[in-house]
Amino acid sequence: RKPIAGTEFVIRADLAFIAIGFAGPATAGVAAELEGEMKITTDSRRSRNVEANDRDYRTSVDRLYAAGDVRRGQSLVVWAIREGRQAARSIDEALMGTTVLPR
Repeated sequence: RKPIAGTEFVIRADLAFIAIGFAGPATAGVAAELEGEMKITTDSRRSRNVEANDRDYRTSVDRLYAAGDVRRGQSLVVWAIREGRQAARSIDEALMGTTVLPR
């Protein structure tokens, strides 16, 4: 796939979630950019997954969360869905001080 010239656009947002499927977390994109700049911690696996715990999904970078394939490596989509929901709960709690989302 190649970009089509003249079709670029910008969507302003306060918050963005990137859900692109497994493309290697630390070799390109946000995680790779943050690795040197903000000291994001990755694991020792070849794929260099972003380290985040499975309690609140926080990474070593303040206000940055990681879940699903970027945290655990390529896996079943049901794990990514579960972790995404749990991370959403943790993010909601961090932003609002409380949450009604299920764990």
